[in-house]
Amino acid sequence: MAESRDRLTREQRSRNMSKIRGKNTKPELLVRKLLHAKGYRYRLHGQSGAAKLPGRPDLVFAGRRKVIFVNGCFWHFHDCKAGQHSPAANAEFREAKRSRTRERDAAQREQLQAAGWEALTVWECQLKDRSELEDRLTSFLGSAVD
Repeated sequence: MAESRDRLTREQRSRNMSKIRGKNTKPELLVRKLLHAKGYRYRLHGQSGAAKLPGRPDLVFAGRRKVIFVNGCFWHFHDCKAGQHSPAANAEFREAKRSRTRERDAAQREQLQAAGWEALTVWECQLKDRSELEDRLTSFLGSAVD
């Protein structure tokens, strides 16, 4: 009986999914706050001057020609436990959608590299160890004062 109570209708699931944000997520806000406190300045969501960058990176460091993507493990099919979780509901559709996302992400990184940009992906699961995250970010970006 509890199992039937936990099931969502197609409409309920659709409504829940539509509320998931692509911008200004908690993981992204955490990375932005951390970098800003360290003195880094950036543009948001793929804006670099008048041009929109492939993949709409979450953070753009135009002077350094570097971008950062803050990705959810599940949605972008990371190799961690959360990224490898396969939902039972509509499994075939979800698997195809996540595979397309992974392929699209790879193509966008190639486009950025071809245009002379370096990209770093920060995964949601990597936010747990703040010290390691800070080291990774500063190693990628270099000194805050350039």
